[in-house]
Amino acid sequence: MISRAELSALSPDELLRVDAALERMVQDRESGRVPWLCPDPQCDGRPHPGRTGAHSRADQRPPEGDLWDVWLALAGRGWGKTRTGAEWAISMARNLERGALVGPTAADTRDILVEGESGIMACAPATFRPLYEPSKRRLTYPNGAIQICYSADEPDRLRGPQHHYGWLDELASWRRLQYAWDMLQLGMRLGDHPRICITTTPRPLPLIKALLKDEMTAVVRGSTYDNLHNLAPTFRRAVVAKYEGTTLGAQELHAVVLDDLPGALWKRADIIHHDPAQPLPEFRTVTVGMDPAGTGKGDETGLVVVARGVDGRDYVLDDQSEQLSPNRAGNRAFDMLARWGAATVVVEDNGGKDWIEAALRSVWKDRGNKGPMPVERVNASQGKKLRAQPIAARYEQHRTVHAEEFHELEDQMCTWIPEEHSDSPDRVDALVHAVARHVKLYDRGEAAIAAPHQRGGMRGAAGTVHPLERARQARERRRKAGAG
Repeated sequence: MISRAELSALSPDELLRVDAALERMVQDRESGRVPWLCPDPQCDGRPHPGRTGAHSRADQRPPEGDLWDVWLALAGRGWGKTRTGAEWAISMARNLERGALVGPTAADTRDILVEGESGIMACAPATFRPLYEPSKRRLTYPNGAIQICYSADEPDRLRGPQHHYGWLDELASWRRLQYAWDMLQLGMRLGDHPRICITTTPRPLPLIKALLKDEMTAVVRGSTYDNLHNLAPTFRRAVVAKYEGTTLGAQELHAVVLDDLPGALWKRADIIHHDPAQPLPEFRTVTVGMDPAGTGKGDETGLVVVARGVDGRDYVLDDQSEQLSPNRAGNRAFDMLARWGAATVVVEDNGGKDWIEAALRSVWKDRGNKGPMPVERVNASQGKKLRAQPIAARYEQHRTVHAEEFHELEDQMCTWIPEEHSDSPDRVDALVHAVARHVKLYDRGEAAIAAPHQRGGMRGAAGTVHPLERARQARERRRKAGAG
């Protein structure tokens, strides 16, 4: 409580801050906010006497004791990972001065960890709500503690700063995972016992496997079903119904770390990634593979870009697969064609997908094009497994390379077992169509002429710099600037 004498001694600015804090306290009470941690060790998070609002389940409580350095929360979608991480970060700020908040990208860190519905700004109580300064990437708490926001896409920003603790979200989707992890670890050197909280859906990555084996990692596993009563019906329909009963559902819903599966055509060890520090080779041609959505609910349109290099390898450059309307799918396919300087869009039109040519032609005309539409139709008479096997063999021979990590595509590749799945692997189909075109053109003795703007190697249409080369040049400039 604040006495009248203390209030009268406050400056106008301080009075405004007190008034704002009181207003937030009223809002918190009216919204039913209650303390996050529940003293009941068996609590399932549902309202009960003493905790009438949303609060933690027993598996969302931080590990007890000092015998851990990393708290690894491996959980399915909707389990409550973000809320768990945010509450932990807030509790750490009460006693420690400097923390790191790291998301897959800068936008993820801002939109999910800080400003999200379950992020820090939404979870912090009125009396301990931080000031967020986006331009400084910083949160400052009433006690002076600060948290700095980082992007795993920019690991060098973690080089140098020191922290007492860090909250790392969706670690399995970090594109520069090992480098970002190493840079963060080198900065965890403040206080007596620096600690890290990781909240992520699992993937069978070397770092996650290593953390699971480390005796100083406290692991909690959670399923989507643990928190199903708090999830929207639309989520249950769109996500749970899509994945339940599938191999990938074991990962996305039940947080099982999937490894190589018997019967899957691809193994993760066969998927190699291009070194971002090295330039890509010149390209002979670039193809957009397209697998239109079928009639099933939730089907995606597969859209994958593949280039054939002068070294004989195929390079997977982009994956923009998503649930799309016919019009949006056509526009995205032609956007990718233009962006990557591709020669053609290879599209599957069988299996009830004959509508796609008319849709593409309409989009092509609406975009103001008058020339012939750069589309090749594939009427795949073979089964999906027979079409995919030769492409999987190219991966085993390391003749197909991914320009970066495409998590959803790679998950689909390594969890698709043809004999078990009746659903269409849309991303895989798009990939297969694109690579198969290159095999037909270059590996079977058939003549092919690269698009004129591809003869310059890593240059796109009209001599513009290719997007991947532009990104590489930007990274090199940042590296040199940092060294200077």
